[in-house]
Amino acid sequence: MEAGIVGLPNVGKSTLFNALTKAGALAANYPFATIEPNVGVVPIPDPRLEIIRKHIESQKIIPAALRLVDIAGLVRGASKGEGKGNAFLSHIREVDAIVQVVRCFESAPGGEDITHVEGSVDPARDIDTINTELLLADLQSVDGALSKAERAAKSGEREAVARFEVLKKVRPILDSGKPAITVKIDDPEQKKVLKGMGLITAKKVLYVANVSDEDPHGRGPLAMKCRAHVKSIGGDPEQDVVPVCARIESELAELGDEDRLEMLKSYGMDEPALNALARAAYHLLGMQSYYTAGPKEIRAWPVPQGATAPQAAGVIHTDFERGFIRAEIYSVADLEKYGTEKAIKDAGKMRIEGKDYIMQDADVCHFLFNV
Repeated sequence: MEAGIVGLPNVGKSTLFNALTKAGALAANYPFATIEPNVGVVPIPDPRLEIIRKHIESQKIIPAALRLVDIAGLVRGASKGEGKGNAFLSHIREVDAIVQVVRCFESAPGGEDITHVEGSVDPARDIDTINTELLLADLQSVDGALSKAERAAKSGEREAVARFEVLKKVRPILDSGKPAITVKIDDPEQKKVLKGMGLITAKKVLYVANVSDEDPHGRGPLAMKCRAHVKSIGGDPEQDVVPVCARIESELAELGDEDRLEMLKSYGMDEPALNALARAAYHLLGMQSYYTAGPKEIRAWPVPQGATAPQAAGVIHTDFERGFIRAEIYSVADLEKYGTEKAIKDAGKMRIEGKDYIMQDADVCHFLFNV
């Protein structure tokens, strides 16, 4: 699962990506500095791993990770090919969710002027610009596919009929200016078809308000305008907007633990804002973590919410899913309460679960399989 970072040029998108992945030098201050997408792997901060290690000795901890794709800046007209738009849009189609970076600062530290492609800073306008280009790109895609889908549907083949029905439902939604994610589809076959179409506006979006170092908590007028606009277009301003100062985060990423704590304290922050961003992106993708724990490693494994025990086992190795017998499961909370796996068993809290079990966030598992 991966998320794509998008935004207008000079909003701090690549600075944010580099801080997230500790990728080194910051991108140049001009549009289209990044033509091909960069891909980074970002660990998901998870305090439960340390809780497990308090009770189970292990050589190392391995957190769950998220793949992030840094996609070069979009501009007005990208859907018509402006500013390498076609290439950028094709990269966005390939990701599972979108992280949209919105500029919520006037100037860089020290008063350095960073030119905005629209000539002024306006988070609401910028969000609409990006969303409009993505919607127009989807509209082009749907228009181009409709006549072909109609001809294919005459065969009566189930998937072809479902595809045509989905396109007929999506077309008026897009034409009204609403994203494809708002279309109402109940039929399981049609839901599957929609998911496979790669429509950009069918993806979930997380908005990152890139704030100034004078407003690290995102309570200034520009960040609040960003929140208000996200609410006006149907989002949740508390869950769907994460305030981040990319400049602060890029500095924090280069510091040792002691200096990082001191810098965080100076800004009144408990942790880097990137931690909140990584967790929000992880949940945006509908992911949760379960754990395996032993003397060699304690590891968080990412699984989609609603995954069964065999599917979760398959994340470790396909043989685990193919030969799944049962799983021994307890929660991190059980481990905190009872202290050891033996004590958990003695208290009757070690559960034996079969193939139909739906995994819960923070399950700790031992899988039994035979191939």
